[in-house]
Amino acid sequence: PALPGANPSAILVSAVTVGGILAIKRWRPTWPGILIAIACGSFLAATGLGVETIGSRFGGIPHSLPAPALPQIDMIRIAAVLPDAVAFALLGSIESLLSAVVADGMTGRRHRSNCELVAQGIANVGSALFGGICVTGTIARTATNVRSGAHGPISGMLHSLFLLGFMMLAAPLASFIPLASLAGVLAVVAYNMIEKHAIAAIFRSSKGDLVVLAATFLLTIFMGLTEGILVGFLIGVLLFIDRMSKSVAVEYQGPILARDVADTAIEDRQSYDPNTASDPDTVVYRISGACFFGTASTVASVLDRIADQRRNFILDFQSVPFLDSTAAHVIEGAAIKAKRHGLRLVIAGASPQIRRILAELGVKPPDVAFAASIDDARRTISVLAPD
Repeated sequence: PALPGANPSAILVSAVTVGGILAIKRWRPTWPGILIAIACGSFLAATGLGVETIGSRFGGIPHSLPAPALPQIDMIRIAAVLPDAVAFALLGSIESLLSAVVADGMTGRRHRSNCELVAQGIANVGSALFGGICVTGTIARTATNVRSGAHGPISGMLHSLFLLGFMMLAAPLASFIPLASLAGVLAVVAYNMIEKHAIAAIFRSSKGDLVVLAATFLLTIFMGLTEGILVGFLIGVLLFIDRMSKSVAVEYQGPILARDVADTAIEDRQSYDPNTASDPDTVVYRISGACFFGTASTVASVLDRIADQRRNFILDFQSVPFLDSTAAHVIEGAAIKAKRHGLRLVIAGASPQIRRILAELGVKPPDVAFAASIDDARRTISVLAPD
């Protein structure tokens, strides 16, 4: 839609900027290619090509900082800005963490997400005191910084000091920088940010991740960065829930075998007797994977098989790292059903956190027994079994 209004002079300035960056990177990689290319673009703009600059579009850069001041705070203003403030906070956090992940991939380092978000919050409070708008970690500027040779947080501090010094001393010069040159810089940075091998791997391996990539890419281009990030994040969450719901597994084992005696045992070894080495009244359901609302239906459909033909049931939770309230209610229903039918239910291998969640719902002794392992559960059943 914007093609009919394209400015040939702006396209020329952008092309010169991109070509200059690529040429300097190839033949003089130690030179500040981006800075030199912007200077060349500014020189072209000064010859009267008729392209927009920072000065013509935004009126230049201020020479000083405003005095800090606290805004007026009352409940009416808080109620008015709270929804937008929450949206900005969520979007800023997501974009900052995405920027940190991109920087990790480019530098090989690992960021600290909590430190990043706390620092961003402090920076936004300080910016508001000087009348500034909220800030966030930006992928383009972060990647530009890394591509320019940055290796640590000191580069970000120096970047801030350079901007402050440039604003205080050389603000008039920034007015001559053409927007087309900045667009060329962003085009080069965006291309360098693309991990071609990672995209190729996504095309080969995961259709779901490909949908997230395509939606984020297209929405960012045709609508905006905010829409692209939010929609991509939402699709990613839905795909994650779907994958987690399919990862849960419930294995059936019955009858349970008693521990056999090794051939090297000191005590006298008796001949193997299947009737005494197994308990036909005991069955084991081994659950593996995270138990949450997305997997509760799968677990519930299996546990509904509890019936009168078996007297002892063991639920093996050793491979369950997480249990939410919805899945806990499913286990509660199984415990109530077992109690109603007069069955013995033993939960084996549950972590203290899972046991606490179940206990809050009433799944606790004497109605249900807990054991550290399946062997302990079998011994518990033998103790509870009537003579």
